[in-house]
Amino acid sequence: MVAAAAARRKRSRLAPRSPAATARPRPPPPQLTALLAQLATSVSLALRFASDKDLLLRPSQALALDPLLLAAARAVSRLLALLPLHLQTITLTSLSLSPPTPPPSLPSSWFLRLVSASPALPDSAWRDAFRMSRPAFYALLRSLALPDPAAASSSLALPADHKLGAALYRLAHAAPARAVARRFGLPSPAAAAQAFYEVCRAVADRLAALLDLAAPDRISRAVPGFCALSLPNCCGALGYARFGGAAVTAQALVDAEGRFLDVSVGWDPAEAPPEVLPQTKLYTSQSLVLANAPHGELIGGSVPRYFLAPACCPLLPWLVTPYRDAGATDGASKERIFNNVHAQGARLVRSAFGRVRARWQLLEECWKGECQEALPYVVVAGCLLHNFLIKCGEPMPDAAAPADAGADAFEDFEGENDKEGERIRDVLAVHLSLVSRTQ
Repeated sequence: MVAAAAARRKRSRLAPRSPAATARPRPPPPQLTALLAQLATSVSLALRFASDKDLLLRPSQALALDPLLLAAARAVSRLLALLPLHLQTITLTSLSLSPPTPPPSLPSSWFLRLVSASPALPDSAWRDAFRMSRPAFYALLRSLALPDPAAASSSLALPADHKLGAALYRLAHAAPARAVARRFGLPSPAAAAQAFYEVCRAVADRLAALLDLAAPDRISRAVPGFCALSLPNCCGALGYARFGGAAVTAQALVDAEGRFLDVSVGWDPAEAPPEVLPQTKLYTSQSLVLANAPHGELIGGSVPRYFLAPACCPLLPWLVTPYRDAGATDGASKERIFNNVHAQGARLVRSAFGRVRARWQLLEECWKGECQEALPYVVVAGCLLHNFLIKCGEPMPDAAAPADAGADAFEDFEGENDKEGERIRDVLAVHLSLVSRTQ
């Protein structure tokens, strides 16, 4: 045993040591340490600017900058973690990579700073953030009557203006819930999502009267606007669009000023408008809504009250669609003249949908899974807010085309036309032909 132990000691002395066992950690070159320190300083200053000067940034700029700065901060932190421990401590304690805490004299969230600075800020700051002016924001807040944090019925203990601001900010900019929570001082992204849905429900409940087609004089007030287009007794223009990355189909009726008179959302995008229309409240209630109204007496016959409808719909006595194949006829034919005027009415619906999309960019995002269940009432809330802002006299944004240009394309209806519907359309076509000759 003694001989064996001696032999092992001898082999141990003779065996070469591995480089790993003899090498000592080499300190990084001073140039690399200095470079990392400068990089950390740059990221820290950028985060400080984004935190302290965020009122100078437009929401689109801030939302684009946030993930870039956070990604840079994480990358620098990982690089610093590779330094020897004593250098890590010096660098990380002297240079903070997180957004600095505002001094006590400043409000703690972007929204509170916006409210505090409002007298000195142009009104465009509110319109950029919430797609409405400050007076319209607070008029909406009063109309919604959101629960007070102290109320027992309040599902989220936050000030009402914070809830409304957070919801409008998310709806307007498709902002992630995490970014919304940070800007409005909410405790978590889940609280931001909860505030969003609470406000959307309040809009659907409190502003529902703005979509009540049976309200007194609602239809009669729509008629003069279409008379200006030489469409007597017309009460609205019907159209269809898809929202949420073509997740759902919406049917809407608008007046000549672009207000929504009726909205029905949540239909399977695979269903064609002729399948959707009979299932909607508009279809079942139109006889009551349009009843007991005087007919328009024109050359060639009388015309009851009616709605314009796109070529994807059937022609009915109360739903007037354009002529098929009118493009093959003479440019001065009554069919071509009618279709040209009809197209002006159809543009009213497309423009209204486009303005809702332009104002509320979240509706253009792709909605998947369980979120699709909430999409229909969020679309309705967007349309109600559109009507509310028209009522407040707010300027409307330019209409936006859908991200997928073919998303709102629907095939023309190929079924049989209603005979009374054909008579009404022919009377209108003759009327428009006579009007065009006198202009």
